[in-house]
Amino acid sequence: MPVMTRIISVTVVCMFVATAGCGEAPVFSGERAYDDLLAQCEFGPRYPGSDAHAAVREWLAARLGESADDVSLQRFTHEWDGGELELCNIIASYHPEIRERVLLGAHWDTRSVAERDPDPDRRDEPIIGANDGASGVAVLLELGRMVAEQPPNVGVDIVLFDAEDGGDEGELGAWCIGSSHFASHMGAYCPRYAIVIDMVGDCDLEIPMEPYSLSAAPELMRLVWDSAERVGVSSFVERRGTAIYDDHVPLVQAGLSAIVLIDLDYPYWHTVEDTPDKCCPESLADVGRVVAHVIYSL
Repeated sequence: MPVMTRIISVTVVCMFVATAGCGEAPVFSGERAYDDLLAQCEFGPRYPGSDAHAAVREWLAARLGESADDVSLQRFTHEWDGGELELCNIIASYHPEIRERVLLGAHWDTRSVAERDPDPDRRDEPIIGANDGASGVAVLLELGRMVAEQPPNVGVDIVLFDAEDGGDEGELGAWCIGSSHFASHMGAYCPRYAIVIDMVGDCDLEIPMEPYSLSAAPELMRLVWDSAERVGVSSFVERRGTAIYDDHVPLVQAGLSAIVLIDLDYPYWHTVEDTPDKCCPESLADVGRVVAHVIYSL
């Protein structure tokens, strides 16, 4: 995802006021989430068009199918570099009978080039994407297990977006392809909130308030940061971070109250060193506990 040079002005159509729920969140396992991070990375770089991309898609669908009431594959094609890529969003629904819903999203693809690597000879290599890709997915897989075992008052939809990380700097239309496709095909679907999770495995985790999220969904941002304080997570900090074009942006532009949770202060971003040893179960648990508290408080 590219850093945004300006914040786009939008009108948020589906904005709701938070109401206090009575549910207590079950315990989030950072260790289990980390195991899922490792499992994704064992497939290798998972960029669209690669063998690993196809293999991990099937693995993720099966993993979500262990806990979700319904799993569907939103397949589509996208013109890319003179050809067509076969892409797929993976959608898992929990307790579909509940009308009021929350969307949790993350991208499952990885970047095909390590253009930020300090070694110029390695900048054409694909990345493993332990933090940039696998960490957000790992948190959502564990949250899915929790929601299945102990239902909250709201229904939950987990959407794993494809082709988030394939563009070039300054070319916004080439990023967030999966979330853009999902947003343009939502129909009447309008969840109460949408929370996108990206790059949250850094052992030195510090999540600031992403400015576009803060502008588009201030009530949701407040709810998340208040939840962090209530569960004693200090890695959510009360300061504005860097604006980023991530999968929350197409959702906001489609009218959803959507935010991204992201730590961009990660020296291995878009390098071949974005590997599991740079990630920690404790960081995954921090984010999982906060998001779980939000879900179970509604």
